[in-house]
Amino acid sequence: MAPLALASLLSTVPLAAHEGHDHGAPPAAVPTAGSPRIALHSDAYELVGILLGDRLTLFLDRYAGNAPVTDAGLVVTIGIGADVAATPTPEGTYVVASDRLVGAGPLELVVAIAHPGGDDLLIGTLERPAAPAPAAGAAAGSRQASAQAESIVIAGQPVPAVYLAMGAALALGLLLGATFRRSRAALSALSVTGLILVLMTAGTDLAIAHEGHDHGEAAKAATPAGDTPRRLADGSVFAPKPTQRLLEIRTQVTKTEEARKTLALVGRVIADPNRSGQVQSITGGRIVAPESGLPRLGQNVRRGDILASVEQAVPQADRTTIAERVGEIEQQIAMVEAKLKRSRGLAERAIAPQSQVIDFEIELAGLMRRREIVGRIRIEREVLRAPLDGVVSAVRVVAGQVVGSRDVLVQIVDPAGLWVEALSYGDVDLSQLDGASALLPGGKALSLSFRGTGRALQQQATLVHFAVEDPPATVAIGQPVRVMARNGASVSGIILPRDAVVRGGNGEALVWRHTDPERFEPTPVRTEPFDATRLVIRSGVAPGERIVVRGAEHLNQIR
Repeated sequence: MAPLALASLLSTVPLAAHEGHDHGAPPAAVPTAGSPRIALHSDAYELVGILLGDRLTLFLDRYAGNAPVTDAGLVVTIGIGADVAATPTPEGTYVVASDRLVGAGPLELVVAIAHPGGDDLLIGTLERPAAPAPAAGAAAGSRQASAQAESIVIAGQPVPAVYLAMGAALALGLLLGATFRRSRAALSALSVTGLILVLMTAGTDLAIAHEGHDHGEAAKAATPAGDTPRRLADGSVFAPKPTQRLLEIRTQVTKTEEARKTLALVGRVIADPNRSGQVQSITGGRIVAPESGLPRLGQNVRRGDILASVEQAVPQADRTTIAERVGEIEQQIAMVEAKLKRSRGLAERAIAPQSQVIDFEIELAGLMRRREIVGRIRIEREVLRAPLDGVVSAVRVVAGQVVGSRDVLVQIVDPAGLWVEALSYGDVDLSQLDGASALLPGGKALSLSFRGTGRALQQQATLVHFAVEDPPATVAIGQPVRVMARNGASVSGIILPRDAVVRGGNGEALVWRHTDPERFEPTPVRTEPFDATRLVIRSGVAPGERIVVRGAEHLNQIR
């Protein structure tokens, strides 16, 4: 029974293909990893060509800045003696169409560049993929079928048939020896032993590897060279030229520059005291809007324009005093009028001198003037006028509002006259500040000119004033800024824009080096502030390298 069981076990084991193969339908064709490409460069230009069928699309850029060159004339020599003029496209590329581009194997190309900024000649080889050989494919399939036929899968593992045959022969020999001794116990034991040997043989690591494979060491994953941007295994980024055009990637060739040390200050935007003003009431009262209405934000005003009027508030005690005073004046007026009437009659009869009549008339006119002035105190309004030409930047008043004498009702500034007030902490020489600039929260830079420093500390800091040169319309009074000003001895280093430095996944500062036309590598750097828009690279970058200065954040996000 044991031989029958062993034969049954071996006969029921299905023949299986090697891992990753199928003995049924032929495998599907694997698509190509990417379009054939050619990359050339000189000191002035960088050229990338992408082949698709019989059309070669050329991307021409400046080597130093990676800016597209869209107004050049390109003539491409394909192989020997075939010159084809490249056709410009609205997308800023050039297209070469020729039947000589179709085929397999290397193809030499010579690109002649004609441009007002300089002519050039680039020579390179376009590597076109070779067509698969049918004979070689058939032979490989035959070898695979032969090797697969010699393997049997047990418990999910391929086992060569030769090892199974050896195990079966050993078990059969032991079985026959036990049969001659007619020992049933030995027969059963040896049968089980044979089966165990077969299974142990199936589990060993002595399996022969399929042709072209190595079961001892894992194969390294190859990075495909497709046409989509992606992060490579070594951390670099493959960015095709179309993607670089879309992201507007720009580079800068690094060089060592001489620069002075900078000082960082925290400040805010204020109005130029000679080109700004405030509107306040002297006595306070109730606001009355003029016929043209109250001023609005952003309104242009001229010096002397009426902005509002204030109806003065008179206390009850003052009202009583005024009323009593008016009564006294009216009483005096009545008495003087009576005296004047009597004096005129006497003067007409020559009883009283004419000078007495004149005196009474003068006294009556003075009393009436005093009554008019006292009455005007109760009804005359205070007129509020614009102190200078400018734009209304703040309005804190509405019709009918009761205001005090210290309330700022309207603020007027000249948009072209803005300052920056900064705070300097510590013992720093501020007498030689120059080349100052400020950085707004949105990233916009302001050019500043030094105006002076204070001699008294405020909040344990020294006040420093700068004037904003040509301030943009978006700058507002009170807006916080970060001021960078040069001060101290000169230093030497590589200076790059702040946008060139990004943060990696671990938080370290990185710049992206343009190593190949379509490849960028991250490089950790150590930086120091230089001004509002630039940094000094202290380590990590050498002179002569191409560093991405615009679009680095987009490259950093490619995965």
